[in-house]
Amino acid sequence: MKLTTVASALTLAAGAMAAKSPPKHNSRNWKGWEKAKTAFIFGDSYTQTGFNVSLEQPNAANPLGNPAYPGWTSSNGPNWVGYLTTKYNATANLRTYNLADGGATVDSDLVAPWKPTVRSLVDQVTDGFLPNYGDRSAARWSPETTVFGIWIGINDVGNSFWSGRESNEVLYAKIFDVYRGLVDDLYGAGARNFVFLNVPAIQRSPLTLGQGEQAIALEIEALEQFNGLVDQLAGDLKAEKKKEVNVWVHDTFKAFTEILDDPASHAQTAGYKNVTGYCEEYQNGTPEWDTFIESCGYAVNEYFWLNSLHPTYPAQEVIAEGVAKLLRGPPNVV
Repeated sequence: MKLTTVASALTLAAGAMAAKSPPKHNSRNWKGWEKAKTAFIFGDSYTQTGFNVSLEQPNAANPLGNPAYPGWTSSNGPNWVGYLTTKYNATANLRTYNLADGGATVDSDLVAPWKPTVRSLVDQVTDGFLPNYGDRSAARWSPETTVFGIWIGINDVGNSFWSGRESNEVLYAKIFDVYRGLVDDLYGAGARNFVFLNVPAIQRSPLTLGQGEQAIALEIEALEQFNGLVDQLAGDLKAEKKKEVNVWVHDTFKAFTEILDDPASHAQTAGYKNVTGYCEEYQNGTPEWDTFIESCGYAVNEYFWLNSLHPTYPAQEVIAEGVAKLLRGPPNVV
């Protein structure tokens, strides 16, 4: 996907979303979003920005480290991580380490990604986070001012839904055993504040719509299964760790459904004019965030879908705003 660089975006409203006063939380291990200093993020193409642990680290001039903002994204502009870090952050001091990789599944041995070099969630945690940041010396992060965000499952569902409910019950149980083990690894390194994003309404993507009614029905069923297990993971984590952790779940399925049903339901997406298809001229990215090609009918940012599976940046901003809203309040998993 095309790298879009807009240096001026780093001046966006840093600190504008600061909370009036710290809310009460279930755990002493969270000082509130208004005092957050560090974020570690994991996921797939909806989340990736192309961060390389060997290059420039997040800093005051570039809170995402590398590459230049907004990075290598699938949204033809910033994604939710970029917006969360530069616009919906509650403090100008937030530094974000984004270990997500496009095409990722939870475990490549359970659901193969589109190519073998893709870093799964397993890889992101065990090869990315733990050896580079797990001892806290490199990033100098503190548990009570750090949030861990995970948005994974789009490719797990997309690559398995055709198998049907019974087969997926077995597969998803294995996936979530691994997922929970990775969360425990993060906890062991000091993570105490977790936000889990469930899988969005990808049954409404052009990729699935083009496969017919049976595919849509099967993917809806798989999404219900997978997202139910996200809720269960979050609840089990809170039940087991009790007051040691704070846990939030952000319902991206609901957010996508709202936008697709009515783009005006969110200010950021009110300009969408096509929410069912995409223009092939735009699908690999465009020179500008609002590029207009006459044969497409609308500008690229007036389409919900950039290509067959990935939303454009206005929808990503809705996700960022939703995550920030959650983090400004008390945990929604208690």
